[in-house]
This record gives sequence, C-alpha cells and structure tokens, in this order.
Amino acid sequence: MRILVVCGAGASSTFVAQRLRRAAALAGLDWEASAGLESTASGSDHDLILVGPHLGDRLDAIRESASAPVAVLPEDVFSDLDGSRTLVLARAILAVGETPKGTS
Repeated sequence: MRILVVCGAGASSTFVAQRLRRAAALAGLDWEASAGLESTASGSDHDLILVGPHLGDRLDAIRESASAPVAVLPEDVFSDLDGSRTLVLARAILAVGETPKGTS
C-alpha cells in the first residue's frame, strides 16, 4: 500500500507520513507513506492521497489530477503524534475505495 501525504511545502506532510508509516508498521501493515506537494499527486501511482487541511480548498483540483482516492486530513492531524488516528482514517477510506462521507 502506497500513501502520499500532500501539503503546501512538504514539511508538515513529512511528519504526518512518518507517523502514519510508524503506526502502520506497529499494526503489522507493510505500508509506504511519503510526503509531497500538490503537484506530486498528478500522475502518481499511490493507492491513497491524503491532503493537509490547509489545502482543503484545492481538493477538487487534486482529485481531478489523481488516479487514487483523495481525502482531506482533519484539522487536528498534527496533534496525532503516534499516527494512529491517521491510520484509522486511511484504512476507512481504503476499505470503501472512495472518500467516506464527512471527510470532504
């Protein structure tokens, strides 16, 4: 499973991706999580794209350019220090194959 975490400059998404990768490993999942910019989503071969909350207004444009499900991370994602809530969100999205209702 390959997940891309997108933010404006790549800094905050790096922290989220590292935490998600760690949480997935602790759950016994062989997942890759990497950080990138909005432009990275276009044509990527990721299975899921998670977008920083500050890019929520760009969601439609990112979805149009991506070939994977795309969802906005919650406002408090940066307080998810162990990545467990982000992992739950990612698993929920992947389970239904599209963005679940209520996550934009």
